[in-house]
Amino acid sequence: MQPGDRVHVDRGEQSYDGVLLPSSTDDNLVIKLDSGYNVGIDREAADVDVQEAGVYDIEGAQAEESASEISFDEDLPTISLISTGGTIASTVDYRTGAVTAQFDAEDVLRAVPELAGLANYRGRVVANILSENMTPDVWQDLAEAIHEEIQAGADGVVVMHGTDTMQFSASAMAFMLETPVPIVFTGSQRSADRPSSDNVMNAVCAVEAAKSDAAEVMICMHADASDEVCALHRGTRARKNHTSRRDAFGTVGAEPLGEVVYEDRQVSFRREYRERGEANLELAADLETEVELVKFTPGTDPAVLEAYDDKAGIVLEGTGLGHVNTDWIEYVDDLIDDGTHVVMTSQCLDGRVCDRVYDTGRDLLDAGVIEGEDMLPGTAKVKLMWALANAEDIEETMGTELAGEIQDRSVPWT
Repeated sequence: MQPGDRVHVDRGEQSYDGVLLPSSTDDNLVIKLDSGYNVGIDREAADVDVQEAGVYDIEGAQAEESASEISFDEDLPTISLISTGGTIASTVDYRTGAVTAQFDAEDVLRAVPELAGLANYRGRVVANILSENMTPDVWQDLAEAIHEEIQAGADGVVVMHGTDTMQFSASAMAFMLETPVPIVFTGSQRSADRPSSDNVMNAVCAVEAAKSDAAEVMICMHADASDEVCALHRGTRARKNHTSRRDAFGTVGAEPLGEVVYEDRQVSFRREYRERGEANLELAADLETEVELVKFTPGTDPAVLEAYDDKAGIVLEGTGLGHVNTDWIEYVDDLIDDGTHVVMTSQCLDGRVCDRVYDTGRDLLDAGVIEGEDMLPGTAKVKLMWALANAEDIEETMGTELAGEIQDRSVPWT
């Protein structure tokens, strides 16, 4: 029994058929199943039958992967590939059978060979973290890295990022950077060892978007369940709406900014965008980290707000037009009197805050609450962090559109 053999494995009441992969320990067998998934099995508990020897040349596959190299073509644009972690550039590690993240440009091209010939690439690692471990410190590092790459001549930037918090990071870059070139976030909902992985199409479409004329911070992910089109969402208006579907992301309150057709690599836009070269490159990476997002639900004790009495800012995610229980108003008033900036947003997916309709809203305005217009709550938090560190008039800044986060009108678009 050698790596590369096709085997049938019985373990208790379960049976597995697939190709034996190398394992990092003698205690486990690693099998690549016919479905494309890997499974690890305790060797002592397994009964193995070799059905066919040498059906897969593991060593040859590894040598072929290592032979990949990057060539420079003067006729192609230069795209900077920046990794923060995530699964989009993951490959199967044949030592362990596990899916591991790869980071430099050569690794990305080995994982996604379809990228070859689309652009010249530079690879850079900012972080190697799970998406849920993203922090404002990493946002600052990322913004500085993007700034340096554009300064060095990159014609576009693709940020590889875990999907769970991608919308927050994209919003942060939109406020921290004035960019003359596209900055495109992309990721993968399903890892590279799965037959339904979306890493190849998302990466290819993201590079095409980074070559486009839209100097915006965008998120590029599957537009639907098929492998035909990727949607381009403005970073400050995007939301992850599904835990596992490949078309997990949507633009809230409008249609996506544009799309990329995978087969013919065509990029098109449906709405106005900031054109390439329109803005001068600028970086404002300071952030006030003492900002929290608090969601109101019926029955929540208003005393929870006492935990935030030393915060610089709070974004409230209220109901409807921007409401909380009337018992909360006294606590909100105290926070604002003590110097905390409080911004109101809505739990509704569409529409904007208007606290002038009902008594509760008017009382909140009298207390000094800042209306968050139609900003997404997460985007409002990121913007407040940025505003507190960079703006003089917080209320005016929060009510002013800076990066497409506020729409002129809230109207049905479908």
